[in-house]
Amino acid sequence: MPRRLLKRICPSPGSLESRWFLRLFGTRIADPRLWGLCRRGVTGAFGVGLVVCFIPLPVHLVVATLLAVTLRLNIPVIIGTVLLINPLTIVPAYYLAYRLGAALLNMPPAGFSFEMSWDWLQNGLGPMWKPFLVGCLVCGAVGGVLGYMGLELAWRWRVATKYRARHVTSSAY
Repeated sequence: MPRRLLKRICPSPGSLESRWFLRLFGTRIADPRLWGLCRRGVTGAFGVGLVVCFIPLPVHLVVATLLAVTLRLNIPVIIGTVLLINPLTIVPAYYLAYRLGAALLNMPPAGFSFEMSWDWLQNGLGPMWKPFLVGCLVCGAVGGVLGYMGLELAWRWRVATKYRARHVTSSAY
């Protein structure tokens, strides 16, 4: 089911080369590994996408696409994974990263009250940036490795189960 859905949604490589905003990538954008559903491309894209989720700047989609083209990972999967961090999930995810960074640096978590002023940016955000960045780095690295390994194991288990089921039914005849 997901394979058929993704094949229907994904554009053909020939149509990608003709789009003006993708000409920067040249013929690399039509590489079948970027759009195919092989295990290495999909699991790698999922792991790298989870790492990119925790970049605390609004450049997720650009970084994810550049990494996918550079590392030859599945573009739809990496974009879909990056979209796990969205306006509804960004606050809890980044708060978790901040609390983890504060715990790792042995700093007490500071109270948070936001106000739109230059003074708040200088004084209110100042003590929070170190634990926040450390937490984002750790959450991204751990999430990426665990996501990659988990999807890799699930993919292999699914293939092995289908293989066993196919051979059991074929030996019955």
